[in-house]
Amino acid sequence: MIEIDHLQACRDWVALGTSRPPAAFQGLDLSDEAGFESGVFVGCLFLSCGLTPAQAGYLTTVGATVIRDQLGRPFTAHRAHLYTPEELYAGFHTDDPAGYDATYDALVYRHWIESGRQFPSSIDESLARRLHDHSITDALYDELEGRRPVAVMGSHALERGDLHYAAVARISRTLTRAGMTMLSGGGPGAMEATHLGAWMANFGDDDLDAAIAMLAPRPPGAHPGREYEDPDWLRRAFAVRERWPLAERTAGTRYDSIGIPTWMYGHEPPAAFATKIAKYFANSIREEGLLAVASHGVVFTPGSAGTIQEIFQDAAQNHYASFGPAAPMVLFGVDHWTLTRPVWPLLESLAEGRDYRRLIGLTDDESEVVDRILVYDPEA
Repeated sequence: MIEIDHLQACRDWVALGTSRPPAAFQGLDLSDEAGFESGVFVGCLFLSCGLTPAQAGYLTTVGATVIRDQLGRPFTAHRAHLYTPEELYAGFHTDDPAGYDATYDALVYRHWIESGRQFPSSIDESLARRLHDHSITDALYDELEGRRPVAVMGSHALERGDLHYAAVARISRTLTRAGMTMLSGGGPGAMEATHLGAWMANFGDDDLDAAIAMLAPRPPGAHPGREYEDPDWLRRAFAVRERWPLAERTAGTRYDSIGIPTWMYGHEPPAAFATKIAKYFANSIREEGLLAVASHGVVFTPGSAGTIQEIFQDAAQNHYASFGPAAPMVLFGVDHWTLTRPVWPLLESLAEGRDYRRLIGLTDDESEVVDRILVYDPEA
């Protein structure tokens, strides 16, 4: 089955006449398109497409499956492409005191709460969320085709003025310049630093320091470890985006990064520096999937329960080769991972005698983090 997510591809398919193969039409407005009220459509899928009643009626009687969005639900059940920050932050204005609360992302989060959080009150809502997440995974795989994805995991509480924030950004910038596509959980803290580093990869080295200096100042009385609750947290990020806009990057340079957040943690706004965002409702699918697609390695920066869970989830994937060859696991922060959260000894013991033992590392050296990722060859 072929997937069609652009109108021109749709028209080309219709023109094939009786020789056309089954197709999945994704998120297209077909209400003004000819050719959908006659002909053969056995095995075709129409996912969150705009259709006239006549089109929808005909298609369902000739063997097609039509899944339409429910009026009033703020999200579409099927997307053909990943989100962008501009989509999720639609409604945000730097001079609006409501800030994040006025955005599309916040609207969907409120709907998620009102319709039952992790346990929706209706099967219709549950199905719509599952279909949405399925389409996000499909779009994510399409986006990563031919790329070398590397994930950075770490604390959402890491503040922009922290030395580790700058270190994560520098590591991400270096890996991005080396041709890697950076991934993260798509939230604040270490996750945001990952995308900031990728965003600044085509600017001068001093520009990253200047950007962090713009981001770091916090308002009086701000709560430690919850910087994303600052009223101006998002405004500071958009000020940096405006000062160093994407339009100034070298033409053809693919310095994209992909955030992979979840509305389960919707109180944490998504990272504004990710150029693409794969946002999920189901955190379990998002968590496992993020580690699964990081085929060129994962860097674990200091974190707490969530990051520890991700370390052993990634270790299990490597241990059993669940998603292909084992990939590097680099724990950044010796004291943190041996004293504060003594994960390293157990991870080392778990990997003993396994092929992936040589792929795990513990270091305080930014250069070693980068080298361990860049030396890895999945073909070997």
